[in-house]
Amino acid sequence: MSTMVKLLTIYRPMFFDGLRVTLLLSLFAIVASTLIGSVICVIRMWGIAPLRWLCAAYIEVIRGTPILLQLYFFVFLLPRVIPLNLTNLQAVMLSLALCAAAYVSELMRAGIQAVDKGQTEAARSVGLSGFQTLRYIVLPQAVKNILPALGNEFILIIKDTSLASIFFIGDLMTVQKTLTSSLYLSLEPMTLVAAIYFTMTFTLSKLIQLYESRVKVD
Repeated sequence: MSTMVKLLTIYRPMFFDGLRVTLLLSLFAIVASTLIGSVICVIRMWGIAPLRWLCAAYIEVIRGTPILLQLYFFVFLLPRVIPLNLTNLQAVMLSLALCAAAYVSELMRAGIQAVDKGQTEAARSVGLSGFQTLRYIVLPQAVKNILPALGNEFILIIKDTSLASIFFIGDLMTVQKTLTSSLYLSLEPMTLVAAIYFTMTFTLSKLIQLYESRVKVD
């Protein structure tokens, strides 16, 4: 315990920088995956056939390949195929967002399909447009249905950011690897980083539970 306190005191700036990078990765991946997943969900349910097939193929590829392999693709192979001048951090952010978007879109699609079609028909019969029906009738109920699973996906995103340390982009796991190699300590840096990850995921879990309880009351 004393060693961990000393580590946190002496190398506090490194831990804060690592936390900042991890939070940046997590926040971007959560927000971007939600937006992209929503678009994919809409296309899969109401888009034209070629776009539906393309989105379905994208989802199957993402779900059928390891996330680590996807990270390698975006960092090393994609710049050779498409002339994108991305840093390793930007490539990892993009990869995490696109990976999570496939799962988020399927969660959203399942939530929308779980809403009773009779409510949609009733809304249309009283004069609501398709967009109004989706916004005011379908989506609020779909969010209630998928909120626990969506929260689990967001927690997985935070934990998946640890894979970014393979490219030494300065996240928490990079800090752990750096301290382990320079100080020849393994347990103490790993325990500190694990505690920080647990704090982030536990906090997010409780916030989602709080929001879920309010949504159910409403």
